[in-house]
Amino acid sequence: MSAPHAVRPLGTTTPGSDSRLPPRARVRSDARALSLDGVWRFRLTDHAPLDEVDGIPPFAVHGPDGADWHDLVVPSHWPLHGHGSPWYTNIRYPFPVDPPHVPDTNPTGDHVRTVDLPDDWPATGRTVLRLDGAESLAHVWVNGTEIGWSTGSRLAVEYDVTDVLRPGTNTVALRVHQWSQGSYLEDQDQWWLPGVFRSVALEHRPVDALDDVFVTADRDPVTGRGRLRIETVTTAGSVTVRLPETGLEARISPASPAHLDVGVVDAWSAEIPRLYDLTVATDGERVRMRVGFRRVEVVGDQLLANGVPLVFHGVNRHETHPDLGRVFDEDVVRADLALMKRHNVQAIRTAHQPPHPRFLELADELGFWVVLECDLETHGFWEVDWVGNPSDDPTWRDAYLDRVRRTVERDKNHASVVMWSLGNESGTGRNLAAMADWIRQRDPSRPIHYEGDVDGAYTDVYSRMYPTLEEIDSVCGTVTMPVHETSGPAAGARQRAKPFLLCEYGHAMGNGPGMLAEYQERIERWPSLHGGFVWEWRDHGLRTRTADGTTYFGYGGDFGEPVHDGVFVMDGLVLSDGTPTPALADLAALWAPVRFVRTGSSLTVRNLRAHADTADLVVSWELRVDGRAVDDGTLDVPPVRPGSEATVALPSEAIAPRRGHRAHLTFRADLRADTAWADAGHAVASGQVAADVVAVEPVEAESGRPGRTALPVSAVFSDDGTLRSWRGVPLAGPRPELWRAPTENDRAAGQGSSETVLPELTSGRGDESVPPSADRWRERGLDRLTHRVLSLETDGRALVQRVRSMPAGSSTGIESEFRWTGDDGSLRLRWTTVPIGPWDCTWPRIGLHLELPEDLTDDASWWGTGPHESYADARNGVEVGRFTAPIDDLGIRYARPQETGHRPGLHELRLGPLVVAAAEGHGATLPGFQVARHSAQQWSAVGHAHELPASDRLHLYLDAAQHGLGSRACGPDVLPRYALWPRQVALDITFR
Repeated sequence: MSAPHAVRPLGTTTPGSDSRLPPRARVRSDARALSLDGVWRFRLTDHAPLDEVDGIPPFAVHGPDGADWHDLVVPSHWPLHGHGSPWYTNIRYPFPVDPPHVPDTNPTGDHVRTVDLPDDWPATGRTVLRLDGAESLAHVWVNGTEIGWSTGSRLAVEYDVTDVLRPGTNTVALRVHQWSQGSYLEDQDQWWLPGVFRSVALEHRPVDALDDVFVTADRDPVTGRGRLRIETVTTAGSVTVRLPETGLEARISPASPAHLDVGVVDAWSAEIPRLYDLTVATDGERVRMRVGFRRVEVVGDQLLANGVPLVFHGVNRHETHPDLGRVFDEDVVRADLALMKRHNVQAIRTAHQPPHPRFLELADELGFWVVLECDLETHGFWEVDWVGNPSDDPTWRDAYLDRVRRTVERDKNHASVVMWSLGNESGTGRNLAAMADWIRQRDPSRPIHYEGDVDGAYTDVYSRMYPTLEEIDSVCGTVTMPVHETSGPAAGARQRAKPFLLCEYGHAMGNGPGMLAEYQERIERWPSLHGGFVWEWRDHGLRTRTADGTTYFGYGGDFGEPVHDGVFVMDGLVLSDGTPTPALADLAALWAPVRFVRTGSSLTVRNLRAHADTADLVVSWELRVDGRAVDDGTLDVPPVRPGSEATVALPSEAIAPRRGHRAHLTFRADLRADTAWADAGHAVASGQVAADVVAVEPVEAESGRPGRTALPVSAVFSDDGTLRSWRGVPLAGPRPELWRAPTENDRAAGQGSSETVLPELTSGRGDESVPPSADRWRERGLDRLTHRVLSLETDGRALVQRVRSMPAGSSTGIESEFRWTGDDGSLRLRWTTVPIGPWDCTWPRIGLHLELPEDLTDDASWWGTGPHESYADARNGVEVGRFTAPIDDLGIRYARPQETGHRPGLHELRLGPLVVAAAEGHGATLPGFQVARHSAQQWSAVGHAHELPASDRLHLYLDAAQHGLGSRACGPDVLPRYALWPRQVALDITFR
């Protein structure tokens, strides 16, 4: 057969050839299938040869011929196999904005393979060729016959190839263009990675096949009774439906949808993902499905699932892997989803395209609320003021409708899919409204989402990205501002009457985000706010190597892209290799399904789940004194119903005062039995509160007062009063430090709640014209302090050194006093500092920097907060205790070196033979500490960790305070209460 296209595939808004089959659901069938995955022959050119554009390319007839052909595994992206290069942009198109045209220089990959049709391949019925994903335009030939072409990279397409297949050996040829008209609809803040990256297969369609099945499994939340609506497409006269667990067996007519009552059934939810096995069969084909009964509905400003509010504790998830790109690996994905569940992530937005179909089966099985997004984003038109945006251009209507049909039809049968999203950052317009209208007719069981519909004209929920806390309060509470800067009063009223959600917030780029607790407080405060999705799950770094073979994870610009957006693609809660960041633990604590409140001798256990009780959990307690566990036990807590609480008495041994400096009670809720995503004993929730002690005053606090003891002889000072060694351990410092290696948030320009200028000069709304904090810090020289000793005094009992620290070219700085006392057993320092001059910006940190021998130790042990780093506005996932870790594991290897490893609340730190203790009181605070093999200045001078110089010392920072993290890389800046403004501080430190 031949299916010539009416127009050339490139340079048109047409989404594909007329030979494409109608989209249908992806189901598990007993029909024969033959995978074409494996080794293909491949050739890359920079454009399609002109004599092959409208005709039959020779390779499609005669196969690959010539030295420019290579072996390539399919599925794959050819740039990840040495053919061409990946390219990252966030907003900008990597080609001229000249829709629907793309440049003549257009990387084009030709793929060819032969396939031997089995001798027993059915002779009756039909055979279709299915491509599950190819970026961005794929042209298909079979045995030299043109079959068709299609755009829509993350969307499946099928062609009927019955008439061109022959017994024995067949040749399948694909030509894939990197750029096409479809690329204008796929500007999705990710790597541009061309290739056939999902499976290719031949599928037999038997006589009387089930060409499509649409099952809606509804459950009345009041009566618990389930109801199936089943729609089929088949030439068979009747269809048999079986749901064995309920005893249902029925024959239905395919002429119209069937409605079947199934009696009382269990509800499916992300907390209890209860699935039933359903079979739908004709004489020609049998389809197996796993259905979950649930009802999702919008009632006023409430989004309900199974009759109770649906609150998303979610993440945005791009499909990405450092070696595979968007190629699906089930083991990797299952491990990712299990990691999400272990950190209390219960929802996923499939940013910004439909995922691999197997992903949704896993989401059904493990339990996730899924907002499934269409393969659509035109963000690059923002760069040209949205002029020519396809969303409101009628010539693009068919392309928009084609994409939403192929999205919905493939994935319509999954219980996990609770909302359809039209796409992302594509402006607004009539084509998006047409997509919404089509969904409402096809699937009225799910609400429609699209953040760009700011006036609420065609969506069912109100959605925002990276709002300030003030905006959330305005939308959900007292009206003080429009819901959006472009919306009028009518639109504002319409949007406030809908459920409100945050489709993106908490931008997890580098070290951060901060203020997640403040967002969670709003989610729990406002009934109309239904949670949201943190951006995003995983860094998109691609594993690459330097010329000398050093491996690292590359980001934008590392592959020679002429236009790129740098490190902005590295914004995940886990690193490129899947390593969790502290931000994930921060979220896990905030999203814990159980909360503990101690009142006197009792403990209240609150169940924050919406659908499950706590029968699957064991509640335990542990008493720590001075960071050490001294007692523990379990509590007899009865199962707590969803949304309820229970109070139990604490045993006397848990609350009896113990002798020590500090005591803490830690409570945990652990899994009672193994699950699909965690073993028994995994903690789903924990909480820690201060406990009573019989106070023992720290020796350091008393003797740290000025003038108590003589100066120890084992401390060696230079002539200017600077410490050089202590008990044989050489030291350099301590010297005052104001600099930290800027985080990605520090490097970004102001957005929302900006505190980069003095509080009295800002309204709290922020201004994108406000320069990055890191720029202001550098301009004021905080990275290059110089030090001058003002005076040195000693009276035999104390050595007092006064130091002024200022950058060159500046009249601002700090003035410090170092007061040293002690004996041969300990050396004590009381350090105080005050700002001098007219400071007009925040400080990144205020503390002390010491340099230690590199071979002093490979490990650190400490009593303080841990186990991981935390900051003033990101400290929900840490506890007070005693911890040990290798020096190299104290920080996170973020894509670009930056501030990492800060642990506040330090009581004691052991580095080999050196012990550093701290005390509070008398104006002093407990410091935070950081130990690393490079200084903050070295970190901030490079773009990748492998560019750091060889380490020759350890760097110990003892900070009186650090600036918060915020989410300024995309979202609000550090809140005022977490901003570090110049101020006087004091530390009491003891070296032992």
